[in-house]
Amino acid sequence: MTALSFPKEKINIVLLEGIHQTAIDALAGAGYASVTHLATSLTGPDLDEALRGVHMVGIRSRTRLTQEVLDKTDKLMCIGCFCIGTDQVALEAAAIRGVPVFNAPHSNTRSVAELVLAEMVMLLRGLGDKSAAAHRGEWLKSASGSHELRGRTLGIVGYGHIGSQVSILAEAFGLRVLYFDVEPKLAMGNARQVASLEAMLPECDIVTLHVPESLNSKDMFGARQIQQMRPGSLLINASRGTVVVIDALAEALRAKHLAGAAIDVFPKEPKNKEERFESPLQNLPNVVLTPHIGGSTLEAQRNIGIEVAQKLVQYSDHGVTLGAVNFPNISLPVKDEAHRLLNIHRNQPGVLGAINKVLSDSDANVLGQHLQTTPELGYVVIDVDRATSPSLKEKLEAVPGTIRTRILY
Repeated sequence: MTALSFPKEKINIVLLEGIHQTAIDALAGAGYASVTHLATSLTGPDLDEALRGVHMVGIRSRTRLTQEVLDKTDKLMCIGCFCIGTDQVALEAAAIRGVPVFNAPHSNTRSVAELVLAEMVMLLRGLGDKSAAAHRGEWLKSASGSHELRGRTLGIVGYGHIGSQVSILAEAFGLRVLYFDVEPKLAMGNARQVASLEAMLPECDIVTLHVPESLNSKDMFGARQIQQMRPGSLLINASRGTVVVIDALAEALRAKHLAGAAIDVFPKEPKNKEERFESPLQNLPNVVLTPHIGGSTLEAQRNIGIEVAQKLVQYSDHGVTLGAVNFPNISLPVKDEAHRLLNIHRNQPGVLGAINKVLSDSDANVLGQHLQTTPELGYVVIDVDRATSPSLKEKLEAVPGTIRTRILY
């Protein structure tokens, strides 16, 4: 086993928001024992204090790692988002500090897709209202307003990992599937891509949203889009809370333009279970409201814990950035009998030439070198013979444009 230059027992890790035990187990199995595990998110001075002296941090969706928070960190080298999204992290600010951000884009895909299918059945049968009535002692035994999924048309907005999984499950239920995406996407099964939202919405009995949070998706589903939906249709949002204009949706439900909705994400969500949840959608008929639990199954959280923890370990142990969302992606095998150096620099002319001059002037025997760039960053992994001068790290750090240099092993 190649020994790291910085002992693993000295690498401090903080995991917030009750990240699954599998993450701790995966880190411990790789030799990382200095792990602080907190059940809640943190903000303000509490978050700043928790990150002081920390090399790796793991969060879910509530903790916000803003530029101001990152400015106050002193040893942070990587971030793990134990979820799909990474909008809770200032990605560019992390990148220019040489801090890659990893997430789990696939591990809770099935959980979200299954919830969406369950909500379709609930809405078409009015199960939420019928269940509440039965709890009150009312017996609403009627087929009025109840329908099968089979033979209806589903419109999917955003045909990525989750949207395409919903598509596959929906066809198994006998639904006709249309989808809209800003990019051409290969259809699953008999699904068909539609050129625009305007063309798709009037055709659908159910519309489900699966887009990432961005400036383009903010309020993308407002009064105009809702009015384009077929009268009596249903809307499901398990993507991001900023995508749907909630007041416009509430108005369409009160006016009975829509027959129901299922919403799992909201523009403003409670920070903890003690804070009261409030929404204009409360107490409206045939509306299913869930507390951001699309990916909250034990199976998903277990898989996410393993996936993200392994990415953090691969970066810390080998310099591998495969899967980083804000960083050049590099994957290289371990080279025995070598020193591995990591150099993160601004992507500007002359940096690689200066690095190679340092190597040449130091008589370094280079066993391997690999460079990847983004428009802003360059990341080069250099394997050199163990007899190389110990001052090489300092010389590389002095190269103009360098953000961070590290002797990995």
